[in-house]
Amino acid sequence: MRLLAFALSIFAFFSTQALAVTEADLPKSKHTKLGLYLTPSEAHEMIGQDPAKVLFIDVRTPAEMNFIGMPTDADANVPYMLMPDFPVWDAEKSSFKLELNPDFVPAVRERLEKKGLDQNAKVIVMCRSGDRSAASANLLAEAGFTNVYSIVEGFEGDMAKEGPTAGTRSVNGWKNAGLPWSYKLDREKMYGLQ
Repeated sequence: MRLLAFALSIFAFFSTQALAVTEADLPKSKHTKLGLYLTPSEAHEMIGQDPAKVLFIDVRTPAEMNFIGMPTDADANVPYMLMPDFPVWDAEKSSFKLELNPDFVPAVRERLEKKGLDQNAKVIVMCRSGDRSAASANLLAEAGFTNVYSIVEGFEGDMAKEGPTAGTRSVNGWKNAGLPWSYKLDREKMYGLQ
């Protein structure tokens, strides 16, 4: 009986360690150099297991935080990209251009130090739908971080391609998974206000 209980505990441990997302499941824009991917539910579970040993960064812009909300699990907002002082139109994307935040890596390091962690700690990054989080994970990997996970579905998720919700971000993502989030922002978590 003890052997059966031991075997079941080993199976349970390894089954919770297996991640549901593989690189083969993802479009190229969501691939990262480290190859570490999470669904929103997996990220929420990883953070819940030991929040003191994980840094969860929302890499969206402050405007996105303000109008769309933020996961309550997030340690901080450190935008990977920012809108320039004078808006520039991107005709190809039919939106305003964003520029790389030159303070991104130092700001993430500062948040790590604040939690007593180093660049080998688990860092989870999330954007709107997974592209910027992949790019930010790559930038952190280039800076020497070794354990950076990208939430592949992001906060809002991917766009529905057909049906009554076509063109809306209703397929997956943090919000659509029913994970904890709020429109009420915590000043201590916001970029540039410390």
